[in-house]
Amino acid sequence: MSPLQVLGWKPFFQQQLSLDELNDCEPVKVMAVHRSQVEVTGERGEEAVLVHGPLFEDATERPTVGDWLLLERETRRPLRRLERSSLFKRMAPGAKQAQLIAANVDNVLIVSSCNHDFNLSRVERCLALVKEAGCRACLVLTKADQDENHEQYREALKGHRDLPLLLVNALDRSSVEPLREYCRSGETLALLGSSGVGKSTLLNSLAGTELAATSGIREDDSKGRHTTRHRALYAIPAGGLLLDSPGMRELGLADVGDGLAATFADIGALAAKCRFADCVHESEPGCAVQSAIDSGELDERRLRNWRKLEREVARNSKTLAQSRADDKALGQMYRTVQSHARSRKSGEE
Repeated sequence: MSPLQVLGWKPFFQQQLSLDELNDCEPVKVMAVHRSQVEVTGERGEEAVLVHGPLFEDATERPTVGDWLLLERETRRPLRRLERSSLFKRMAPGAKQAQLIAANVDNVLIVSSCNHDFNLSRVERCLALVKEAGCRACLVLTKADQDENHEQYREALKGHRDLPLLLVNALDRSSVEPLREYCRSGETLALLGSSGVGKSTLLNSLAGTELAATSGIREDDSKGRHTTRHRALYAIPAGGLLLDSPGMRELGLADVGDGLAATFADIGALAAKCRFADCVHESEPGCAVQSAIDSGELDERRLRNWRKLEREVARNSKTLAQSRADDKALGQMYRTVQSHARSRKSGEE
């Protein structure tokens, strides 16, 4: 494999380059993002690139971890960001714009643990995000050595039979060995989960070396501190890239309608059998969804969470649409003012 292929360079990205760009530019991968610059890696190795100016004025266009940028070979000036194969983003509490998490991810480990942190509704939230991006997912429950009753977790996940489940001791490298299938050379693996579940420990075990700092958790509620301070990609000796990111207690969803439908495909299939097309699955006669709950085929918690996430997606998507409209109107106003200023200056001359 070439150095770029090891970093995840694929035909999808190669086909976006013009002949001139092939000659005059060099693609680099964004490994970490800071306020005014990004750390990138390419054929020349690691370097820092300033990110300012018109190319990065739009927050949604700014590079995030995992992005590919085109740099001029001589000046090292970034010319453009390549189209993404996948994108993870969230709505942070109180935000009017989506916060980018990572781009061009191939596989995702949804990390929870065998303690108070395990929450099936949170797993479904993460799963909607992963399915929207079109990535392969695996649920990893850490701290398996601290709880012998593993069957309770398998039973809780019976509604997600297509989601692989692995119970591991993140401190034991042999225990995490099956996860190497998800971080093969040339692929990028992301870890999603709240603080204290052992993401950084898991990353270190997969890498075979100390890449990320770790810390303990509170015993009373199994919650941890944000060990990781910023999102960053790590290249591991066996090949592949690992993304470590700060634990996110709030993972707001927006523009993930397809991912949500895929996560709750069983409810969608049942809804199609309801007597009435506009059934809201409450007390309507002939409701297949409620019948499934009565028979034990469908967990009522799952229906409640589906409704909750649907409302959240609709609300956040509306906020994003309004924010985009406001930005468009503001941009138009700026252009109008500038045009009038140029016309006035021209008239004075």
